[in-house]
Amino acid sequence: MAIEAIGLAPSTLIFIVLGLTLAAFIWGRFRYDLVALAALLGSVMLGLVPADDAFAGFGHPAVITVAAVLVLSRGFERSGVVDVIANQVMKAGERLLLQLLALVGTVVVLSGIMNNVGALALLLPVAMRLARENDTSPSLLLMPLAFGSLLGGLTTLIGTPPNIIIATYRGNITGENFSMFSFSPVGVAVALAGLAFIVLLGWRLTPKRNSQAGSADMFDTANYLVELKVSEESKANGLTLQQLRDELDETIPVLAVVRDDSRRAGYSFHGVLRQGDILLLEAGPDELQLLEDKVGLSAVAELEEDTAEDEAPDSDEQGTPDDDAVDTEGLQLVEAVVRNDSMMLNRSVRQLRLNHQFGLHLVAVARDGGRLKQRLRDIRFQTGDVLLLQGSENEISDSLSTLGCLPLASRELHLGQPRKLALSIGIFALAIVAMLFDLLPASVAMSTAALVSLLIGVLPLREGYHAIDGPVIVLLAAMLPVGEALETSGGADIIANSLLYFGADWPVVVSLCGLFMLCMLLSNIVNNAAAALLMAPIAVSLANGFDVAMEPFLMAVAVSASCAFLTPIGHQSNTLVLGPGGYRFGDYWKLGLPLSVVVMATAIPVILLVWPLSG
Repeated sequence: MAIEAIGLAPSTLIFIVLGLTLAAFIWGRFRYDLVALAALLGSVMLGLVPADDAFAGFGHPAVITVAAVLVLSRGFERSGVVDVIANQVMKAGERLLLQLLALVGTVVVLSGIMNNVGALALLLPVAMRLARENDTSPSLLLMPLAFGSLLGGLTTLIGTPPNIIIATYRGNITGENFSMFSFSPVGVAVALAGLAFIVLLGWRLTPKRNSQAGSADMFDTANYLVELKVSEESKANGLTLQQLRDELDETIPVLAVVRDDSRRAGYSFHGVLRQGDILLLEAGPDELQLLEDKVGLSAVAELEEDTAEDEAPDSDEQGTPDDDAVDTEGLQLVEAVVRNDSMMLNRSVRQLRLNHQFGLHLVAVARDGGRLKQRLRDIRFQTGDVLLLQGSENEISDSLSTLGCLPLASRELHLGQPRKLALSIGIFALAIVAMLFDLLPASVAMSTAALVSLLIGVLPLREGYHAIDGPVIVLLAAMLPVGEALETSGGADIIANSLLYFGADWPVVVSLCGLFMLCMLLSNIVNNAAAALLMAPIAVSLANGFDVAMEPFLMAVAVSASCAFLTPIGHQSNTLVLGPGGYRFGDYWKLGLPLSVVVMATAIPVILLVWPLSG
């Protein structure tokens, strides 16, 4: 009824919905799960998706499998399976090529058996530690590590959501899913080719951001936005900015001076500093220590005052400088990166009440290797932000885990209990066997393994729920019906017929390459799962139009949807290393573009060898 009232064909309406959805994904103003949900509800209201089927995606096998794999991945982390491997990676030695081979090779293997973002997150601190101990720029290690996690996900069914989506989609059409290792011949070949390219040549295309070793516990990964307060006892009290620089014997750029809530640019501030003034400046851990030792400027005092104000917003009493003093005994500084599933996203330090609820003081923030203009208390955190935090040595690890932050500073690797380590491996192995011999479908096998892991204590129940990436689950569940609407409305046939028209005079393999490139480009601007969902019906329609087997086209979508190497927003792994590596948006394509060519040049021939067009 809705379609008849509007007077537009269903295919036209689905193109409008998808066009607006893609535009919203690219714009990035709203989170991708909210955009996907809006696309689903819009499709229901337009009559493109039956109302009774609107939320069927939440029970879809692909969604259940992804959720179960996320729980199992956290179980691997908790039991110490990955820490055992990471401990061996630390023995790579001083040669950069060996470090790259150990790091990227390890993340490729791990990403085949667990969530690739989780594999990257576990090895990221190891990479930072290697960089610090060998005086290497972390930017040379982190982008290859992120790209390696994407390559590793290609090797198995559970390595990445697009593989699960494509396997389930094939099952819906033919009644036969791709199995656990159906992706391995193509995926392993692509992963090995990509690994060889990155280790032997590709790393030279990554930018070398200058980083210097800091104190024993810190590593300077970026320029921080820092707030320092002038106290009554501070030597900076009564000095001009020029006198302050002379006192330090070092030029540290003061961006602004805040006095009585009035902000003045540093270059135009010519008076003397007074008690209560707040300096906004760019500094790293070394400079912070210098400022505190030489002129008595402290980052913690201001944040303690902010917390006190938060806890007693109606109080008119102002604390004295002595009240602001903080006992730093037993506290340590740690750098951490905000993960894509962090509870800190889009929230400020005041909203989170970091000090009151988590015992943490926010000292500084860095983002994209660039300058932030807001006050620390006004910054809303984003994925990839690098934070300098201070907290209790005994509690800081648990606090970071709860917040969804990944520590970047040197940390000891904590091995899990041997019994739980063996149980975790055994449970996973039994699930794989059940899938290989078709005893259970992937969704049931993985869910059973996740449940058993929770029941026997490999992973606490609370952490199990926390491991499930809610936004990804909502994205998948919402976009599945929309992807089906693209097919049922005839939209997929229209796109496929257009490709058939332009490729009529060329061999089928040319159209296969065109599909591969189109999907790869799409995955660089939208979530890889969304790219797979949208391109799968087009791939099948294209195969039917050429009257060839659909498997080569579906396999091309699976591989290309997971190879988002051109932008930091194409995949969560890319975003996660943006801040710690000090990368800029335009850095990714320099390594990503040639790597994409290597992937395509390897994937297409192997796909045609393993999955012939003739079926």
